[in-house]
Amino acid sequence: INCTTPANFFHALRRQLKRDFRKPLIVFSPKSLLRHPKAVSSIEELAKGSFQELIDDTKATASKIEKVVLCSGKLYYELLSKQEELGANTMALVRIEQLYPLPYKQLEALQKKYAKAKFVWAQEEPDNMGAAFYIERKLRSLNITTIARDESASPASGSPKRDDKRQQLVIDAIFEKELKSVEA
Repeated sequence: INCTTPANFFHALRRQLKRDFRKPLIVFSPKSLLRHPKAVSSIEELAKGSFQELIDDTKATASKIEKVVLCSGKLYYELLSKQEELGANTMALVRIEQLYPLPYKQLEALQKKYAKAKFVWAQEEPDNMGAAFYIERKLRSLNITTIARDESASPASGSPKRDDKRQQLVIDAIFEKELKSVEA
């Protein structure tokens, strides 16, 4: 899992303990989300909610959506910030909170809801790392395109400035009308 809200993380852990079987849970969550001002949950979400394998874009109007960006983790908040800055209302940002097993029923419903839209998988990791190969293989029916950093031997560039530049290139590529590869 790669949770983007405190409530979803709480419910993932709760679900893990309440199950009548034991299975390892792998959590990919960066520490930066602990301090992110938009990564918040209400008491209501904590008290009465449940784990969401997929979180759809609540602000999106399905008939206007041209591109559905599937992402996971903190990249969502960076994309949300850019979307709000640009006023991009033809794009839906959808968070896949549970990477394995993929929530196929929710993804099928999403495909029907956004039937005319192009689907994109966005990740901050290099193209040869992260979930890109897995997502592309599992979601072939969506004819999904991946936007990620160029392939690399290491996930880190070794330079915060270079890392920020590469991250910005990924974000900018997602908001381009025509999808193109990211090179930096």
